[in-house]
Amino acid sequence: MQGTTLLLVGTFTIDLNGSRTAFLCRSFCCVYLLLPFHCCLVLTSSACASLPACTESSLWGSACKNKINMAFKGEDHLDSLQLPVQRMHLIQMDSVQRWMEDLKLMTDCECMCILQSKPISIEKDEQNELMLSSQYSTCDNLQLLLKRAWIISTELTRIAQKLEKNRWQRVHSMTVRVNCHVRSMINEYNTFTRNSSEEMHQFEKLLLDKCSEFTAFTERCIQTEDEQILKSMKSSINEALTNVAQYFGQLIELVLTHEAQNLLRQIELSNSMYITESAISSLFSLTQEGSHLCRIIAKEGGVVALFKICRQDCFRCLYPQTLRTLASICCVEEGMYQLEKVDGILCLADILTDNSHSEATHAEAAAVIAQITSPHLTFTQHLSSFLENMEEIVTALVKLCQEASSGEVFLLASAALANITFFDTMACEILLQLNAMKILLAACSDKHIVDTPYSRDQVVTILANMSVLDQCASEIIQGNGVQLLMEMLFERSSSGNSAEVAACERVQQKSAVTLARLSRDPEVADAAVKLSCIPRLIKLCRSPTERNNSDSVLVACLAALRRLAVMSPEGLEDSDFQQLVKPRLVDSFLLCTNMEESFV
Repeated sequence: MQGTTLLLVGTFTIDLNGSRTAFLCRSFCCVYLLLPFHCCLVLTSSACASLPACTESSLWGSACKNKINMAFKGEDHLDSLQLPVQRMHLIQMDSVQRWMEDLKLMTDCECMCILQSKPISIEKDEQNELMLSSQYSTCDNLQLLLKRAWIISTELTRIAQKLEKNRWQRVHSMTVRVNCHVRSMINEYNTFTRNSSEEMHQFEKLLLDKCSEFTAFTERCIQTEDEQILKSMKSSINEALTNVAQYFGQLIELVLTHEAQNLLRQIELSNSMYITESAISSLFSLTQEGSHLCRIIAKEGGVVALFKICRQDCFRCLYPQTLRTLASICCVEEGMYQLEKVDGILCLADILTDNSHSEATHAEAAAVIAQITSPHLTFTQHLSSFLENMEEIVTALVKLCQEASSGEVFLLASAALANITFFDTMACEILLQLNAMKILLAACSDKHIVDTPYSRDQVVTILANMSVLDQCASEIIQGNGVQLLMEMLFERSSSGNSAEVAACERVQQKSAVTLARLSRDPEVADAAVKLSCIPRLIKLCRSPTERNNSDSVLVACLAALRRLAVMSPEGLEDSDFQQLVKPRLVDSFLLCTNMEESFV
């Protein structure tokens, strides 16, 4: 009979979403393995630390928006100690699996002090299954490195907090733990990399020296109870903490730069399809770890190397993956600069207009266009060359929307078109000539193509920007567009997801804006009145829950209601007219926002 019993002493933590409960083991952890001969083997927490993980997961995944927040060169050390703990809610897995994954990293500092992070290995050349660094690819090794770096950053943040409260015992124990984690991280990295530079070794030595110095300071603090002595030592400890954070951040940046250089070297020099694909895949994984990594990759020539791939027919099957990586890198200014330098927009236009490419390739090229034309970007020096190729790019994107075989392809193409309509009215005129409005309205009737609020958000954005043109009204009437706009006023999230709720608010707001702009045409206004748009707009104004308490939706609905009231005043009751139409817009806005307040 064989089984496993876990004895855990620790605390439970629940993330902000309440979606996961994790058990953090503190000091006492042992595993009893019941062997066939009824003998009981007790593994201490150090041995537990060596147990293999159940699953692999990146702590820093994702589209949007967080980054490694450590002390890189020139940054203030206090800023570097702030780690976005909210990233924890991105780990979507069972709490037990999460605990098993983290157990090998969150070992007891006492055990780690004894082991000094030495690998448990019988043969030097033998791959040790119990070693933390026994991974299968460069990408996995880097994920492990980033996870360890995340833990060290978290510990440094907590040390700073405990230091402010003069919790000297906690400061020392946490400092010892950081020392162990730093040693582990360096050992792990040196295990899977064999060509690290002399500069990196120097930084490793400096960091270890600073960690030892920091630990010595904190050890002295717990050996005295004199408040004056402790107060005088606090500045020295703060300085030591600053040094550790700075050297740690510089080492991590050096390591990531080194790994990015290795991957780009593989992409540029290898003629092997497999090696190139693997390198691009690893590079894409790095781009998902935050904008700072994207900047490193861009500075090391990542955009140049990837566009070289996109210009070689022998790598056509890798175009979708390469373009997806390019879209991630081009979220930062350095990526945009490189794109302009290699005439990347012309390359994208060639791919989009080449009918021999697959739909997947066209869709990923559209994603790059959507990224580089985002209205949220503050740098626009690349847009001058984009205007030169805009007509053929817009034509190709409209065709992609019309022939899209899935909702994802339509979303990428329509997002690119929506962004393009923001920065030049010529794009709206081109869309009108291409009968884009008819194509988009027809697509909205196909629930398999326009199947999410995100897709409807892109469509209504294009309609809103095109509605400034006088010729647009007749196209809306012919394509039954007023009915679609009316339906969009009822847009509600089915899942309750925050991103989806925000998309629904944008759909409601932009549909109201489009109605307000188009209602200057009597024919459109008459159609809107017949479809009962006025009662719906009134309800959105008066009921905060209908608009999810969105002020932007309220303002848009008030504007649309006032425009329709001019064309059809008989459609409003006197109370609605007196409160929502007759006063100044700001007064009606304040009235509607205060309707749900309670003064009990």
